[in-house]
Amino acid sequence: MQLLLLLMLSIPAPSESDADEINEVKKLLENEKFLRQSTEEEVNDLKNQVLHWKKLEAAGSAEVAKLQKMLDNEASQKEKLEEEIAALKSQLLQLSFEADEIEIRNSVTSFHQTRRSLDRGGSGKIFPGLDSLMSQARNSQLRDQGNGPKPPVAKLFEQVGLQKILSLLESEDADVRVHAVKVVANLAAEEANQEKIVEAGGLTSLLVLLRSSEDETIRRVAAGAIANLAMNETNQELIMSQGGISLLSMTAADAEDPQTLRMVAGAIANLCGNDKLQARLRGEGGVKALLGMVKCGHPDVLAQVARGIANFAKCESRAATQGNKLGKSLLIEDGALPWIIKNANNDASPIRRHIELALCHLAQHEVNAKDMISEGALWELVRISRDCSREDIRMLAYRTLTSSPTLQAEMRRLHIEC
Repeated sequence: MQLLLLLMLSIPAPSESDADEINEVKKLLENEKFLRQSTEEEVNDLKNQVLHWKKLEAAGSAEVAKLQKMLDNEASQKEKLEEEIAALKSQLLQLSFEADEIEIRNSVTSFHQTRRSLDRGGSGKIFPGLDSLMSQARNSQLRDQGNGPKPPVAKLFEQVGLQKILSLLESEDADVRVHAVKVVANLAAEEANQEKIVEAGGLTSLLVLLRSSEDETIRRVAAGAIANLAMNETNQELIMSQGGISLLSMTAADAEDPQTLRMVAGAIANLCGNDKLQARLRGEGGVKALLGMVKCGHPDVLAQVARGIANFAKCESRAATQGNKLGKSLLIEDGALPWIIKNANNDASPIRRHIELALCHLAQHEVNAKDMISEGALWELVRISRDCSREDIRMLAYRTLTSSPTLQAEMRRLHIEC
């Protein structure tokens, strides 16, 4: 023990410089330890990132493979669709050789039914076809009714489906669009197809064609298809709500072909038969467009204009009878009366009959009587009541003259008897 103490006493105490050196070494060791720890953490982080990117790469490769498979499927499907379109185009081209005219079905007032419906208080509407689509189509339809072969358009409808036919309305090929719209128009001529066409978006597509196409044939046939669809109140209101009357009016203003004007006039004439649309028809330019088409002078166009005027006048007369209209006729306000009177004795029977009916309907509303007298309509009504070959119209004119106090007073003043 004494020896150990002697040895310890013999060891010199560390100097101040040694202590500084020891502290410096300690700091270096601590820094090294910290750097090593940081490096290890960074290495681990990089390892994790590498693993993450490897997983992403694997997922990406799987997605690329999936997309490539989808692309191959799409290419295959596109090839099949192109083959179907080519086949459909061939069928459309074949149909176009068979059909050059579009049948417009019209919601016209039947002269025989007018008399009966006035007695019953009914509307007296029927839906006869105005023009023949084609003799072959009519013969095919007759064969179909006897369980024979179906018409070519109906056959195509069943084979390829309505949606594919409608899709061809947007084809980049102008010929395909023309043939497709002809097929749709002919399908629309059948009442059984109309709801399907509207539900599938066909009405909207036709209105788009009317708005965007510069092809006179497409506009003409599209207007004919719209006329066919404008056969019931639901479709008529849809046409109005989608801006159809404005589009028809613009088409009428731009058209040069009388057959295009005939189609447009036929569509507007059908809309004129809807009591609910009277104000909107006038407000959106429909009545003005209808009256503007008389400048064409073509008898087919004038017949449709006359039909529209008769439909419009009948709706006004019915509204007046029900107490829903108090003022004078919008037709009179828009200056249609002189043309109506001028054509009341037109040589063309379809024009004359519609105008005779229009005059009777206008005269049934007493507030129109003074204007009609001043324009000379009284003499035409008297002539109709005496000379019209149709008994129903003749009797309607007679009842109208004898029931109007204003017309009766003028007849007494002029010493006129029915």
